[in-house]
Amino acid sequence: MPITTCVFDAYGTLFDVAAAARQAAGAPEFAQLAESWPALAEHWRLKQLQYTWLRAVTDDHCDFWQVTQDGLDWALEKTGLHGDPALRDRLLALYRELQCYPEVPQMLERIKAQGLATAILSNGSPDMLRSAVASAGIETLLDDTLSVESVGVFKPHARVYDLVGKRFGTDPEEVLFISSNGWDAGCATGYGFTTAWVNRGGDPVDRLPWTPEHILSDLTGIPDLVGGA
Repeated sequence: MPITTCVFDAYGTLFDVAAAARQAAGAPEFAQLAESWPALAEHWRLKQLQYTWLRAVTDDHCDFWQVTQDGLDWALEKTGLHGDPALRDRLLALYRELQCYPEVPQMLERIKAQGLATAILSNGSPDMLRSAVASAGIETLLDDTLSVESVGVFKPHARVYDLVGKRFGTDPEEVLFISSNGWDAGCATGYGFTTAWVNRGGDPVDRLPWTPEHILSDLTGIPDLVGGA
């Protein structure tokens, strides 16, 4: 069955989650970040994800903005940068307007030119996603932005992946799901999607019952992948 719909994870896939810490580090008033921002960004992202998994398995859902703040607070303490409200506020403000990766606009334009539907499927809360999409200027290149908030549980719960079929009327095999998280792409394979893992860091494949069908170093090759699907 041909691919009709391309669905993207947002954070780390379309939007550079390290950009907030990197941009803040460039400001003179936050010189303390000059050397520590990569560690801060890594700890922040890891805790953000871990908190979504823990909240999912304990059935204690909150929105993604809360776990984003909780992850940042942990990361700031871990790196010895806690106790600076101005730094915290600046990092959170930058996170709401994350930069997209350079190849994203042209990649989406090529997919739309092929006549395929495009969407985001994200843990992000609706207001976070609206802000990021607007900041990146890609509103016209997406048919919809789907948030887990409509089902009240984080990925990789099947109810989240169900949102795609409910919105677009597709069978799972008609969907190419793209994520920078190996666990997300692997679990989406188990759900029945055709999957691509954007492995920017060259990480090993996660030891799960399912693995991504395609592994790419960035998003540039997605239009060609869809064309050959």
